[in-house]
Amino acid sequence: MTVRIEKDTIGEVKVPADAYYGAQTARAVANFPISGLRPHPALVRATVVVKKSAAQANMATGRLDARLGDAIIRAADEALAGAFDAHFVVDPFQAGAGTSHNMNVNEVLANRANELLAGERGAYAPVHPNDHVNMAQSTNDVFPTAMRLAALALVEDLRPGLEGLAAALRGKGREFDAILKSGRTHLQDAVPIRLGQEFEAWAVAVEKNLTGIDGALPGLRELGIGGTAVGTGMNAEAAYIDLMVAELARETGFPLVRGGNLVERMQNMDPFVALSSALKGLAVNLGRIANDLRLLSSGPRTGFAEIALPAIQPGSSIMPGKVNPSMAEATNMVAFQVMGADTVITLAAQAGQLELNVMMPVIAFNLLFSLEILKNTVPKLADSCIAGITADRERCRRYLDQSVGLATVLAPYIGYSAAAEVAKESTATGRSIREIVEERQLLSAGKLAEILDPFPLTSPGVPGGKHN
Repeated sequence: MTVRIEKDTIGEVKVPADAYYGAQTARAVANFPISGLRPHPALVRATVVVKKSAAQANMATGRLDARLGDAIIRAADEALAGAFDAHFVVDPFQAGAGTSHNMNVNEVLANRANELLAGERGAYAPVHPNDHVNMAQSTNDVFPTAMRLAALALVEDLRPGLEGLAAALRGKGREFDAILKSGRTHLQDAVPIRLGQEFEAWAVAVEKNLTGIDGALPGLRELGIGGTAVGTGMNAEAAYIDLMVAELARETGFPLVRGGNLVERMQNMDPFVALSSALKGLAVNLGRIANDLRLLSSGPRTGFAEIALPAIQPGSSIMPGKVNPSMAEATNMVAFQVMGADTVITLAAQAGQLELNVMMPVIAFNLLFSLEILKNTVPKLADSCIAGITADRERCRRYLDQSVGLATVLAPYIGYSAAAEVAKESTATGRSIREIVEERQLLSAGKLAEILDPFPLTSPGVPGGKHN
């Protein structure tokens, strides 16, 4: 590999000759070969947007020469178009606070800006990564700002999938609304429910999760940019701070605001904890729904088999014809991962010390990874699973007719104890509730038919109009 020799404050470093990054990035690559992963593209993009906005703001204050600033902006635009994706190379598990990531972006933009000004890579003249690209900034305010912008962008990418999933579930709720079945609590027979009511409830749960995610966004829109090293704003003019917030809002389209206390913004990871918690809530519900889908589709001969999930791939290398609930299983795994990531984020957020939380890189990695896998999973669950579900109406009705849970309907008329005796006999003999009540002559045939009419049993009220 052909290399060039660069110098930083520690000494000489070998850098690949064709790399747009420089010495500090090369050191990070050598120091942190941890995961084999690269930074999330949304984090790279957000950091580049910060650098572009900083160049705009610093030119507006008169601090940055327009010739250099314009070159940085041109380089940033090229980076945003994907020209240098291969040169953002620092492992997500790196030195604290994200300094290596910040310098990776600074070096790439500086080297490209110098090329645009007829300079050479690695010379850092006339544009320097620290003096010009990082002007009026610190990793300590750049990195959390980039985290916020990246998270906001990925939430917007997640939103259509969640809305689509809720719509798909609600559509199945309407389709299956006339299908009566036995409810189950404790995995035991319970009172009747409509299959459509189960799907509608899942749709409402997903919509509430989206509302919870939206509730976490205002904290992310409150920026600490301009706080520089410890939140005091040293080396950043007051005008620059307001210009930065305005530029970032313009670049991203998000309603961003300046943090009321920049020291607090530097110390506090609460906005990321709040979003992660909301994502965990979503993961809990997605996992629960996936569990129910797997259970209700179990079979096809020895399980519930009240619904059938679409066959998306063969289910076994040894059992011919076997089809598994693959999309629901994948959803479960994603849910577990998001819950685990939330634990990491929680621990890392409380590990902050004094003016800085140096665990920001692991918070960023886990938060953005959770958003990414949810963004990719949710529409697949809707399109490859929910949309193709079919129901076995007769099987649902058969289970309902055999359900011991129907004894609950009798309690207002014959009392809890007598109804329990009917339920016990049904369980012991396998005979239906209706048969036993008729045999014991506990209710007239007409009244029994009235109170066991299944549709009224799935709405509020006492079947048959009984008043206590």
